[in-house]
Amino acid sequence: MNQEFMEYWEKRLRFLDVHYHARPDSYIRRYNVLEAGREYARQNGGVVLKSHLGSVTALSSLAQEEGLPVFGSVVLNATAGGMAINSVIQALSQYQFDEAPRLLVHLPTIVPTNHKSVMKRAWANAAAHTFAQQYSSVVDSNGRVRKEIHELIRFAQQYNVVLSSGHASCYEVMQLIDTITAAGGCKFMLNQPASPITGLKAKDLKALGEHEWLYVEQTALTIYLGYQTTDDFFEVLSEVNNVVYSSDLGQPVQPDIEKWLSDSKCWFKMAGLSESHIRDIFLLNPLRMLAPD
Repeated sequence: MNQEFMEYWEKRLRFLDVHYHARPDSYIRRYNVLEAGREYARQNGGVVLKSHLGSVTALSSLAQEEGLPVFGSVVLNATAGGMAINSVIQALSQYQFDEAPRLLVHLPTIVPTNHKSVMKRAWANAAAHTFAQQYSSVVDSNGRVRKEIHELIRFAQQYNVVLSSGHASCYEVMQLIDTITAAGGCKFMLNQPASPITGLKAKDLKALGEHEWLYVEQTALTIYLGYQTTDDFFEVLSEVNNVVYSSDLGQPVQPDIEKWLSDSKCWFKMAGLSESHIRDIFLLNPLRMLAPD
């Protein structure tokens, strides 16, 4: 772990939200990148931005030039070039600021699924609606992990990136974990596993073991949308290894950042979390996951 990186950001941040949506994106969002960065700075926090359209590393680098605590990611949907190494390389090349973290690389979020979100959303524009909804899957027609994923794992083992499961199904998540384990491990985050698309509960997450390279995201959005019980939510926060707490917000119909922080404080108290445990899941674990070599 890069101790210099950890010390640098620990001094500057009270928390780090690894999952927030800002404009531009496929849907209308509450804030643009700079506005979101200012809101997080006002709360003494940092944020990793996410766009279903692809990379936000160039925008995060711009925000950093403005002194804002904004980190970037890339989502490997078809519109961004799919699950190709070159898409990751382009995003990495645009990540240009001091003490930059590992790049969070999300596997596809536009996937074949029967799940219909209960949230009302509006498309950002006609192009996003018409052209940016091509489905992708991390497994082939035989249920085997695609060769592109094996290439991405090898890339992640050599360079400062963290792979994220995107909107993979439960079966696909297990295939991904088995594949990464067989390859010798790489930094990997289970993206919002309580979402109905994945459907993993606390007991399932605890059964995955304690791989040093495996991080588990717990979003607030799954609670706000009623996709997860508070008991399961509290169990994940309290008992699952390497939990990373995030918002998955940015939608105009969902709570703003300040309200989410207030709600989170109440939830942490209800769950009986100590201040040190809160600091782990809300700052240190995200930083450990993103700390470069």
